[in-house]
Amino acid sequence: MYRESAAFNSVRRLVYRTFLLSVCFAAIGQAQAQPGSDAGKPAENASTTNTAAADKDKVILKVGDLQITEGVFEQYVSDLETAQGPADLSRKSIADNYSSLLMLSQMAKANHLQDTPQVQRQLAIDRMQILSNAQFMKLKEQAKPTPQQIKSYYDAHLDDYDVVKIKRVFIMGNPNATSGNFTPAQAKALADKVKQAIASKQDVFVILKSAKHGTTDVVADDQPLTFQRGELPPQMDKASFGLSEGQWTQMADGPNEFVFIQLVNKSRKDLNDVSSQIEKTLQADNLRDELKTLKEKTGIWMDEEYFASKAPVPTSSTQPEASGQGKSGAERGEK
Repeated sequence: MYRESAAFNSVRRLVYRTFLLSVCFAAIGQAQAQPGSDAGKPAENASTTNTAAADKDKVILKVGDLQITEGVFEQYVSDLETAQGPADLSRKSIADNYSSLLMLSQMAKANHLQDTPQVQRQLAIDRMQILSNAQFMKLKEQAKPTPQQIKSYYDAHLDDYDVVKIKRVFIMGNPNATSGNFTPAQAKALADKVKQAIASKQDVFVILKSAKHGTTDVVADDQPLTFQRGELPPQMDKASFGLSEGQWTQMADGPNEFVFIQLVNKSRKDLNDVSSQIEKTLQADNLRDELKTLKEKTGIWMDEEYFASKAPVPTSSTQPEASGQGKSGAERGEK
């Protein structure tokens, strides 16, 4: 089954400090360029400004002499959500954090901290990360497959989109069973009844309900569950898709566990149901291939002797958050 690639998720995990600094300095520039006056606007346009534009220019936050308009603040929130997902804070809470950010960054500039070697190095890394992410997003957009490519992939992988509805029965016995729980012998006795019911085409679930057992001794699906090929454990997946409708099979036969599966229905998802899934799969594959090609063209080289001599370093403290690099170490385009 498809899992969204680490490459796609990594862009949304851009370091919070990195994003806030970049947005902060941009917002400061915007705020200073529009201090609440009509400076720089043609006089003849003032009378035609509509209500929406007036609201956009309304000052809603002040940090010392710095004035933040509604337009600047809402753009900040929009950029924040683009990088990190929908905001789960109120506008007031975001404004509280934003004002502190502006205040401290202004103080840092006043104290010339941006000129210190450490801050310059951090800003350089931040800039590199932002540029890297921007280029990565451009490559990701270019990697989108065409509708024809999606259909061709679907036609070539039809079995992957087979779906089964199954019912499962688990009967467990415990050699150290306490009062009220099945021993292995009791579990086997009920499993034998289930086998007889299957052979005589009786309702297995009626047999199970009539048997006295603890809540953990018998686990059964009263309603069928749906699984796409590949979602079940390999052995169970193979068995489920190999059954005919209504047919039972036994997966485990003791001594302490007995497992039965019945196929209720088998079908296949159509192209419309899985086109989005296929698009992401192909996009991740295309992106991974493009990045591999770019690395080869760029000519990346590493001193293997040097790196082999270094002990592993915890990724939490040194792993760069460049585009497509998740801290899990997952490769770009992972499925």
